[in-house]
Amino acid sequence: MKTNRRQFVTQAGAAALGSSLTRNAWAQVRPPDYSLEIAPLKLEIAPGKTIHTVAYNGRIPGPLISWPENKPITIDVANHSDVPEIVHWHGLWIPSDQDGSMEEGSPMIPPGGQLRYSFTPRPAGLRWYHTHAYAGHDLKRGGYTGQFGCFYIEPKSEPGAFDQEVFLTLHDWNGYMAGGGDASMDVSYDYSTINDRMMGHADPIRVKEGQRVLFRVLNASATMTHWLALSGHDLTVVALDGNPVPVQSTIKAVRLAPAERVDFLADMNLPGVWILGETRSDIRKAGMGIVVEYAGRQGEPKWIDPPETLWDYRQFAKTEPASAEPDAKIPLAFTSKFRGHGEFDYWMINGKSYPKTDPVVVDEGKRYRLVMQNRSADDHPVHLHRHTFEVTSLDGKLMSGLRKDVVVVKANTTAEVDFTASNPGATLFHCHQQSHMDFGFMMLLRYR
Repeated sequence: MKTNRRQFVTQAGAAALGSSLTRNAWAQVRPPDYSLEIAPLKLEIAPGKTIHTVAYNGRIPGPLISWPENKPITIDVANHSDVPEIVHWHGLWIPSDQDGSMEEGSPMIPPGGQLRYSFTPRPAGLRWYHTHAYAGHDLKRGGYTGQFGCFYIEPKSEPGAFDQEVFLTLHDWNGYMAGGGDASMDVSYDYSTINDRMMGHADPIRVKEGQRVLFRVLNASATMTHWLALSGHDLTVVALDGNPVPVQSTIKAVRLAPAERVDFLADMNLPGVWILGETRSDIRKAGMGIVVEYAGRQGEPKWIDPPETLWDYRQFAKTEPASAEPDAKIPLAFTSKFRGHGEFDYWMINGKSYPKTDPVVVDEGKRYRLVMQNRSADDHPVHLHRHTFEVTSLDGKLMSGLRKDVVVVKANTTAEVDFTASNPGATLFHCHQQSHMDFGFMMLLRYR
């Protein structure tokens, strides 16, 4: 069996840790602020429907980590699975060796091993944590598993008032390769859940008339983009990827690509029993929904199709150009190569697949513009580790003020984002669609 570059680095990292991460060694250090245990889990998402997966602390999602901004934290991770693992702290400005990406030099955790992560969480807002392990053709590993959880970095003061706060995670299960013939392979799923249950099999979200509820939603799917609506209610978007938006727009449905987060407010002004769920009926029927129940109301939950909604990042941003020009522009062209029937495509940045991509060298303190030209027929939710960027242009239309760590570059379009090289160390850039990342859609930025 051939071993690819990511698998080789995984095995080497696990061997390097060796037996130094033992329970006896743990006794000599102070107790952690949080502990995570990676272990197999049988998850009943509905009566008679059990998922065999891997999760944190025997639950899905993993425990909510809520921690003040700029207060140091220690998190111990024990790996009780039978393969090397790693935890990525998505959206945080932390050192490369703590970030949880082996491509950046973070160590893998061998089976039976343990590792302590220590860092200072920032910036404030909804971040998350998840495995950054290679999956390839094994749709029971990596982002296809239940290894994910919300990490909320508490600001000094919350922007806006709300009466109730609800964290929700979206995920898809029992992935299988679909396609074939002359088409490239893709991943399809049997089931979908909000948190750990299919629609109709979880406790409802209970609200009262007149309340304002803040929903913090994470799309933890390995490959699927999701649209969500709350039947009959308006949704006011206040943050994207944990960062307050310059313009709080009110819409009927929100879109989340893999790894994106959205915070939206909903005024409870329509008493009844409703469904918060996927706008596409087939995915909603596969389980992507949860009941919202007003106090004193009973009956079957109702679904109301929202009007067709245009999702455009620009509706949450300023319309004027960015206030600062970049010191340099970095052109990035995304393309794919058909590998053959029954295979995933190879993905390339500037004509090369990782690990043969050329690292981009940056200087600390300078502002860079990634000019991303998507020459493929797929949308790509691209993620820059350890930094936050400002979206400055979508297909030639200028904008500013919208800060994210994942942005969807639509098929056959160009998107531009600016970031300041303010966090020295190896920095990974990749598509957050698991099969794209695994088959070449990655590169490294290195500080000079």
